[in-house]
Amino acid sequence: MASARIVDIRAFVLRGGGADYHDQSDGHWIDDNIATPMSRYPAYRKSRRSFGINALGTLVVEVEADDGTIGFAVTTGGEPAAYIVEKHLSRFVIGQKASDIELIWDQMYFATQYYGRKGLVVNAISGVDLALWDLLGRLRQEPVHAMIGGPVRDEIQFYATGARPDLAKEMGFIGGKMPLRYAPVEGNEGMNQAIADLAEMRERVGPDFWLMLDCWMALDLDYATRLAHAAAAHGLKWIEEAISPDDYWGYQSLKKAVPPGMLVTTGEHEATRWGFRMLLEMECCDIIQPDVGWCGGLTELLKISALADAHGKLVIPHGSSVYSYHFVVTRHNSPFAEFLMMAPKADEVVPMFSPQLQGEPVPQNGRIAASALDKPGFGVELDRSLDLARPYKP
Repeated sequence: MASARIVDIRAFVLRGGGADYHDQSDGHWIDDNIATPMSRYPAYRKSRRSFGINALGTLVVEVEADDGTIGFAVTTGGEPAAYIVEKHLSRFVIGQKASDIELIWDQMYFATQYYGRKGLVVNAISGVDLALWDLLGRLRQEPVHAMIGGPVRDEIQFYATGARPDLAKEMGFIGGKMPLRYAPVEGNEGMNQAIADLAEMRERVGPDFWLMLDCWMALDLDYATRLAHAAAAHGLKWIEEAISPDDYWGYQSLKKAVPPGMLVTTGEHEATRWGFRMLLEMECCDIIQPDVGWCGGLTELLKISALADAHGKLVIPHGSSVYSYHFVVTRHNSPFAEFLMMAPKADEVVPMFSPQLQGEPVPQNGRIAASALDKPGFGVELDRSLDLARPYKP
């Protein structure tokens, strides 16, 4: 099986939830009056979909070995990423050994460096990389976590991201991360309302439950600093992605400026070991939050994690379902994980990447047993009844 070679790679596009979890219908909490960098424009203030957060859709990548075994992965990037996979990245995949993941990654990255480095191109690379790990696990009949060192704990514990941390507490999660609903454009009145919302939620969940704020790149340094100090009285555990991901200097200043004991977290929209090296060496944050489907895939996440470990920082991946679970369960510096509450009202636990993944494990009482991840590869299947479109072919 180690000598199996890859004979085909295919890129498909899907719409509606799943990996592109913002691609939801009206009434979903994830699209409802959340502060964003576009909040300064009235036409784009109410809904994130209004400025196109769901424009790309899901990218599905399949890789097929010469014995007919197929590995797959889902991420974001949609049709533009599918073009990159089919028309450029495929030459570095077809004909290679299924086990040559490091070689393939290196060639994909440096061949696209002149127009890539972050964003859409690295999303495409991530999708290919995850599909390769899934293929290798299926060929070897091993779960991915076994191929990267094996579990260091018997279960993964989760905090929940969603509009109702109080309900998340009842469901057994260790904490709740709320979206920030008021942007700087709404002035002091908006900040006061944000703090009132936090105070109300603290009253509901009690003193010991973690509460965090996801600011989704919406703030400037001054506003983020004032928000952090105002929130300290209500036991805010961390302030997340408060400013632009390109403003390393702003994060460096924010980390110094927040109240003692409050954590600064970021990295959801960062990519590759070089981007995270900036965050770590400049002391920008306490926790890095790479998304394995966006940062370069599992191959790159392992390098990012080693860097973080050397700097004494935690790695708590952004969402990404089974693709992060197999990583988290193997790392000492990833002691818990994020679960996105994808029920429209954040009032029940549903599979994060539904409807695209079949067999996706979900937390029970805020936890997933390591043994639930023991199927070959990433342990999930693609729902092939969905409208898979392959816009580009060789």
